[in-house]
Amino acid sequence: MSTAPHRAGRRTAWLPVLGLILLSPVCAEYLIGYDTTIGDPVALLAGLVILGPLYGAPAVLLREVARRLGGGWPTVLLLACAAGLIQAGLIDQSLFSLTFSAEDPAWAQAQGATPIPGTGVDADQLLSFVGGHVIWSFAAPIAVVEALSGPRRSEPWLGPGGLALLVPAYLVAAAVVHDGEAEGAAPAQLVATALLVIGLGTAAVGWARRSLRRSRSATPDPRQGPAPLTVLLATGGLLLATQLASGVGAWIGVAVVAAALVALGTLLARWSRRRSWGPPHVLAVAGAALLVRAGLSFQVEPLGVVDPAMKLFANGAMLTLSVLLLVLAARRLSSPPGREEPSSGTGPG
Repeated sequence: MSTAPHRAGRRTAWLPVLGLILLSPVCAEYLIGYDTTIGDPVALLAGLVILGPLYGAPAVLLREVARRLGGGWPTVLLLACAAGLIQAGLIDQSLFSLTFSAEDPAWAQAQGATPIPGTGVDADQLLSFVGGHVIWSFAAPIAVVEALSGPRRSEPWLGPGGLALLVPAYLVAAAVVHDGEAEGAAPAQLVATALLVIGLGTAAVGWARRSLRRSRSATPDPRQGPAPLTVLLATGGLLLATQLASGVGAWIGVAVVAAALVALGTLLARWSRRRSWGPPHVLAVAGAALLVRAGLSFQVEPLGVVDPAMKLFANGAMLTLSVLLLVLAARRLSSPPGREEPSSGTGPG
């Protein structure tokens, strides 16, 4: 499997960029239906003015960097982890508040139950906030939009001018959120977070370079890989376990979440080396993430008063949107076969 970096296409792919800018905040904030805005369509649309640049801009930026580096999905995930730490550790600083969004009594009771000594960080919140950003804010939306973009799925979409437009939009949105929601982390916590972000960025670059060297001599695993449906079901089951165990307010919940994530990472790392692994399998992973989140939204109680009928309608709309996007993406990957490019850097390996 080649992981060589791709050169920019002949034209800017604005449609996939716009799609990712919109899908990223939808997956990050709206899909699970936890906020009172879930019952107000106007508020949902208005929220995209800030949430689009806040989530979508870094999703596009990290995706562009990863595709130019050519390190495949490990590079994407490392950069997504760095972006998640920036969001939860530097912008809204929810990572360092044991009472973040404690309007819900059950959530408030669970917060702070699994503290990591000497850090001011709750282990459950660390996995929930940063892990949630990695999976739902960045990786899953990127995979879905790349599948929808057809032959350009593994190419850069933007030139220097387009990238330059996204950076100030992101900084403005981040400043607005920081000013309104920052939890007041200690200087040492901010410095530690910044160092971790730098370390993850360095690791992403290093992985890409090593991946390029290995690709010249590596041979794929000759065994047949699982069917995309198997990947979807396995991923969905493990992600469902993380969502059900998260927030229980005990170390057993943290252990279940961590074990499920390790199991998922191990499975995907092994499967992605198989000769049959390709874009449909990557879409299956992302699809499982969207369906789990949208499905659980019907059981989530918003942090405030929401009209039950409006909540049901909104949750149903989000689930329908997820299914439609996945069906369209699957069809895009399978037709027309003659115009699709070979799989390149699409697997975790």
